[in-house]
Amino acid sequence: MTHTTSRSTHKAGESAMSTAKRNAARPWVQWLERFGFLIRGAIYIVIGLLALELAIGAGGAATSPTGAIALMGRQPAGKLFLAVIAVGLAGYALWGFVRAILDPLGRGTDTKGLIDRAGFLFSGISYAALLVPTVLALLNKPGGSAQGSIPGLPATLTTGPTGKWLVIAFGLFWIGAGVGQLVTAYTAHFLRDLKTSTMSAQEVKTATWLGKSGYAARGIVFALIGLIILQTVFAVGAKQAQGFDGALAALAHAPHSEILLGAVAMGLILFGVYSALCAKWNKIGTRRPA
Repeated sequence: MTHTTSRSTHKAGESAMSTAKRNAARPWVQWLERFGFLIRGAIYIVIGLLALELAIGAGGAATSPTGAIALMGRQPAGKLFLAVIAVGLAGYALWGFVRAILDPLGRGTDTKGLIDRAGFLFSGISYAALLVPTVLALLNKPGGSAQGSIPGLPATLTTGPTGKWLVIAFGLFWIGAGVGQLVTAYTAHFLRDLKTSTMSAQEVKTATWLGKSGYAARGIVFALIGLIILQTVFAVGAKQAQGFDGALAALAHAPHSEILLGAVAMGLILFGVYSALCAKWNKIGTRRPA
């Protein structure tokens, strides 16, 4: 009886996975995911441009993805912008979940593959979370992340006896993510997710240059986010912003800030361009379900 139940459960699981793969291969789903790359690119370009203006003393600001979305929502036709952004965020969040669960990029189930897929899951959750303030702004309702909150970690979890250690773990997580981005930049492993066999030699060269620059900039920002989070634990009373805005602000106050912040800002802009081009270049739906 137990063996029969186990087989039935296994078959049900296989059937559900097969159905999910068929749905993920639908043209409109793939279009939505590719559109998500465009919106992610736009967000990074806005963050980078504001940081570059700050670096050269032309105004600007150190902002986060939420801040960049809010800025776009304040422009003429802002409601339309917010609606389009919400669609893109939904698409990119979906792509994160598809990569993590269905593994269309073939990462596998070894340790390294599972780490990559966990990163994809975190990406899906992060971009899904960005939908909340975007939709609230679209509906003219107050909302958004609390100032100084730990990125990716609900504020309620940072209190209590285990809160300190959880915050430390998240700080180390962001540092590890930053190191991972720097390694990706150095090795150009991001190319394995692109359709290089159908891209021209110039496109591959451009993708390599943009990707290396962009992932390096993200690596620096992610590592700084982690360091700032750890500072809130070990420096009593530290209350600065702890996301993208906090990391960029830290660069703005560092020695030779014009050079450091300017270089990172340019890298984030280039990452935005790379992300937008990935709407065409990235492997999406290349593996059909059996």
